[in-house]
Amino acid sequence: MPFPFLVLGELASLAFLGGVAKSALLTGAMYVLFPELAALAYDVFTRPAGVWARSPVMLAITPAAAATVGTLVAQTMPYGMWSAAICIAGAMLLIRLLRSPVAPAISAAFLPLTLGVASWWYPLSIATGTGVLSLLSVAYNRTLASQIHLMPSSVTDAEDDEMERTPRRYTWLPVFIAFLLLSYGLAVVTGLRLILFPPLVVIAFEMFAHAEVCLWARRPCALPLACTVTAAAGAGAILVLGAGPLSVAVAMLIGIATLRLLRLHIPPALAVGLLPQVMPHADWHFAVAVATGTLTLTASFLLARPLLLRLPDALELR
Repeated sequence: MPFPFLVLGELASLAFLGGVAKSALLTGAMYVLFPELAALAYDVFTRPAGVWARSPVMLAITPAAAATVGTLVAQTMPYGMWSAAICIAGAMLLIRLLRSPVAPAISAAFLPLTLGVASWWYPLSIATGTGVLSLLSVAYNRTLASQIHLMPSSVTDAEDDEMERTPRRYTWLPVFIAFLLLSYGLAVVTGLRLILFPPLVVIAFEMFAHAEVCLWARRPCALPLACTVTAAAGAGAILVLGAGPLSVAVAMLIGIATLRLLRLHIPPALAVGLLPQVMPHADWHFAVAVATGTLTLTASFLLARPLLLRLPDALELR
């Protein structure tokens, strides 16, 4: 993507998230700052011709629908292996039924169970945030329509588009489930529930489902560094500055700079930096949990990669 377009998109995502954070602070509706909103906004504004930007309806409704599933589970079941499985499987089924490309919706379903959120304000807040983002995305694309049309399509853009589409095969699912069970077990043993943090499920989903084209699947060893830095930035910003637009901006800027330095396009890593904004008690244990979870994912993926790249297309679900 041309450099000015990238910078313009980054500034637009920062302005949007700063506005959302200010609204959350004024209204007390903290969950309007849904962490994966950072990943969605960053991708929509920096890749206005991408799959998410071209799917404004799914962008608006998929996370809110998944959040409704997660809220129902959080209201009726305690945190545990089966409730976590229902949240994640329910969101994946929803994405499949809607034919939605918005995989971050999985995080929306898992977050209420992880953080103990049982209020119906949660899905309503997410619907508000993603609805506004969807409208802004349409306006942004119409404003820049002539420039977007002339933008050269890169190999990276094509790979991002393929990765953001609904998976066409599910032969990777057993490996994904094994990783989730391992992460859950580590969380139980260590007492660090956020080893299996919501954006990690999205990162793993994309990594296993699109092993051939996922950009961070090609550099799995850089993944823990990127996510741990953004987690530390998010926790540090809120500990020093408190919740609000300034700490959101600091966490986002550090996250964007980290991805730039690592030359790694992984929008869900930005969501990691915003998770402390909605946590009851954010501290440095969060960064330790994120480091543990992402290192577990990297090790699991490296072990499974030969199998994932050999899985036969004959088993695809059409």
